[in-house]
Amino acid sequence: MGKISVWLEAFRLRTLPLALSSAVLGSFLAYSDGKFSLPVFILAVSTTVFLQILSNLANDFGDSAHGTDNEKRVGPERTVQSGKISKAEMKRMIALFVVFSLISGSGLIYAGLKLEDAGATALFLLLGIASIVAAIKYTVGKKPYGYSGLGDLFVFLFFGLLGVCGTYYLHTCQFHWLLLLPAASIGLLSAGVLNLNNMRDIQNDAASGKNTLVVRIGLANARLYHAALILLSVVLSVIYAIQTWKSFYQLMFLLSVIPLGFHLHQVYASHVPQKLNSQLKILALTTFFFSVTYSLGIYLAR
Repeated sequence: MGKISVWLEAFRLRTLPLALSSAVLGSFLAYSDGKFSLPVFILAVSTTVFLQILSNLANDFGDSAHGTDNEKRVGPERTVQSGKISKAEMKRMIALFVVFSLISGSGLIYAGLKLEDAGATALFLLLGIASIVAAIKYTVGKKPYGYSGLGDLFVFLFFGLLGVCGTYYLHTCQFHWLLLLPAASIGLLSAGVLNLNNMRDIQNDAASGKNTLVVRIGLANARLYHAALILLSVVLSVIYAIQTWKSFYQLMFLLSVIPLGFHLHQVYASHVPQKLNSQLKILALTTFFFSVTYSLGIYLAR
């Protein structure tokens, strides 16, 4: 039981609600257009879970290998750096979750496309492989993109645009450009979570050579950037609601504006990195709440 609890700590299960936001919203957007597949929904959720855990394990391994995880790190203790899990054990678990992600992702593509469209099938296979590579390469390897300030962009693309639009397409085999608005909203909020994480770790990241976007632009600009991410996510969702108007239920996601407002106030009021730890959980859960209320509003307005 002791080892199981250590692995659960390494999996960082608290990050899963944020990751699931895109699969939930993409599925309900498809439902609002009269198309929904339960197998696609289940496999989208399982694939998202496997990819998120894979990313968490890879980050644990990669930051330890690069020396970013050390006694000066502000965030929660990592399992490889602390010695709870060896590097060899972590490598094996990473490989296992690569396999889980491949199996679940392949099943998802088959459930959605049934091999009827060779071009779309090939594209989604490539995107699936890219998702696995992106989950690992954030901190692993000689040139991890998370150490070059590109983490925000990749989070926006994979957690937002690909997560929402890809899930929608696998339900419907259709795509329309307006989908980019709610997809971007989730991507922006997800990038906000990463930005907050990097704001908390700015001092140690800078000292360790991890040049995140926050390290590059400084803490003051990072706060402005953070506010812009959150405000723009709400604006884009309002625009989508107006463009697809059916009912006031579609504005239910605005309930999340209240906790988002309190969150921004705390981010601007906190000048000690440790105090941002609690805001990470709040923003991640609020993003999931945003996705759920958005989805519920779509369901009720149908």
